[in-house]
Amino acid sequence: MATAARALGGYGSVSAAAKERVAQAAKTLGYRPNVVARSMITGRTNAIGVVLADIENAFFSSAVRGIADAARAAGQHVILANTDEDIEKEHAAIRVFVERRVDGLIVCPTDGTDRTYLRGIIEQGTPVVLLDRRIRGLRADSVGIDNHRAAYEATRYLLAAGHERIGVVTGTASDVEAALHRPGLVGVENLVGMTGGERTAGYRDALLQAGIEPRVDYVVSGGGYRREDAVAATKELMALEEPPTAILPLDSILSLGVLQAVRELGLRCPRDVSVVGFDDAEWTETVTPPLTVVAQPVQEIGARALQRLLSRIDGSRQRPVHETLETTLVERESVGPPLSEG
Repeated sequence: MATAARALGGYGSVSAAAKERVAQAAKTLGYRPNVVARSMITGRTNAIGVVLADIENAFFSSAVRGIADAARAAGQHVILANTDEDIEKEHAAIRVFVERRVDGLIVCPTDGTDRTYLRGIIEQGTPVVLLDRRIRGLRADSVGIDNHRAAYEATRYLLAAGHERIGVVTGTASDVEAALHRPGLVGVENLVGMTGGERTAGYRDALLQAGIEPRVDYVVSGGGYRREDAVAATKELMALEEPPTAILPLDSILSLGVLQAVRELGLRCPRDVSVVGFDDAEWTETVTPPLTVVAQPVQEIGARALQRLLSRIDGSRQRPVHETLETTLVERESVGPPLSEG
């Protein structure tokens, strides 16, 4: 009995021949291992909790694919939770995962909220890796891109096309949205934080380098990351006395909303307004015109996050690592010269 338990549970010393005999007997009897009992003996569940902000967003669905493929290769199972950018849902999901004794967590945290509870979970021994968004001061690995540089390069691309009036459509939590309205967008990377703030700061710095003073009325949030939020934000931008001639939406769902608003306003892209989006989702090549985007290696980001988590689960005690992957500007047909100069 002891030999069979060790063979089926994957712990202790068992010969290869004994493992094979036990496996054949288990198959014949239709045996299913008791995962909970095994985890109590080994201290492992071989389960990873993944907490994402919005699974409908192409970025997150691609990241999950990268995580799941890497997990499968490592003999791990992935359990997924979606927060809809809601901090209470995030708390609840993480609490359930910890109670179910997952081996570790991959978390894309919601915007602009206190992270004391995550710090406590890490201190209690549950490894955590942050996906896409970093939290300053939290001792956890993270995997993502250089958001500042990516937005900086996208803005420089629009400037090179002749645009000086460039708008930004971002989604951010309501409690930090006021940070977008500081004169000159000073400190926006610190106040807004995470991807939205860092990308807005990259946009700001590209304008400043070109001798253009950033306008706070050109940086608009519809209050969230849904397509309808971006539609409202874009219409707000285009209703200005001097509307932007180009728009930079800061993720793929927001990009969809921008294009929808442009169509509903009876405008044409890029004749009336140019657009550069974030994330090379499948739809970006099929719309008219095909969308120029900042492409991220999303599946690789997910796979790297899983690999870093497994390293922590296996006992790595090195200092937190913030891994940054490269982006690519994919040029298509959604950018042209400003209408006044076309």
